Amino acid sequence: MFELTDLLRALIMGIIQAVTEFLPISSSGHLIVVKEFIHFDEPNNSLTFDVALHCGTSIAVVLFFWRDWQNIFYSVFYDIADHGVLIKKWNVQSQLLIWIMIATIPVVIIGFIFHDLIEQTLRQPLVVGIALIVFGILIGLMDRLGESSKKLEDIYLSNALFIGVFQAVSLIPGVSRAGLTIGAARMLGFDRVNAARFSFLLSTPAVIGASLLRFFETQQNSYSINLAVLLAGSFISCLVGIIVIRFLLRYLQNGTLWPFVWYRIVLGLMVIAYTMS
Repeated sequence: MFELTDLLRALIMGIIQAVTEFLPISSSGHLIVVKEFIHFDEPNNSLTFDVALHCGTSIAVVLFFWRDWQNIFYSVFYDIADHGVLIKKWNVQSQLLIWIMIATIPVVIIGFIFHDLIEQTLRQPLVVGIALIVFGILIGLMDRLGESSKKLEDIYLSNALFIGVFQAVSLIPGVSRAGLTIGAARMLGFDRVNAARFSFLLSTPAVIGASLLRFFETQQNSYSINLAVLLAGSFISCLVGIIVIRFLLRYLQNGTLWPFVWYRIVLGLMVIAYTMS
């Protein structure tokens, strides 16, 4: 196990968080594995890092899709003015906000009910190793079997709820929220780029919620926050996060998810071997 200064640790963890949050390889799984090798002196240091990393990725996804969110909220404002709450008369942009809200419900419910189980029981390297392999193969099959006939404007209630259920499953460490939601959208017939765009838009309330949850945990437990560590971790995870989102959207124009699947399988086998040694 290596000892690192808090600042250097924040930078390293920020890069890992940003890369693994938006690529279909599981950020929670990678952070659990990395923490096996990077020592945390105090519990509040660990929480500070979690707050910083989640803040950074929250800012990254909001900044990258700022224009999308701006258009959505403008559209909702005018549709409410013109049609009230008659959602059927709203345009596609406005309805997209409703579908994102509906798709977020399952992860909120499952997260609330099984929070202790996930945090205290499932956050183990062996669980991560198995999930990386099993769900990696599932994500690859979903991508391969999926069609490419639908665009973002084709999302409706049942589609959103279907993707939202898979987002809830991704609370298991090692699964990958991005991978499973993209895979679910592919199974519904969405092309890879639009599947990824909806996945990222859907991630906005999820990553902001995770960031706020971690922050409130520090307040409830009276933990102090190292401002330098918070800013460093947030900045690097935000910067790298924007780069990774841009890369994945461009890559998926022609590429598949299988390179990430093979990476997951190899890493999963290594993690399992480590836990058995």
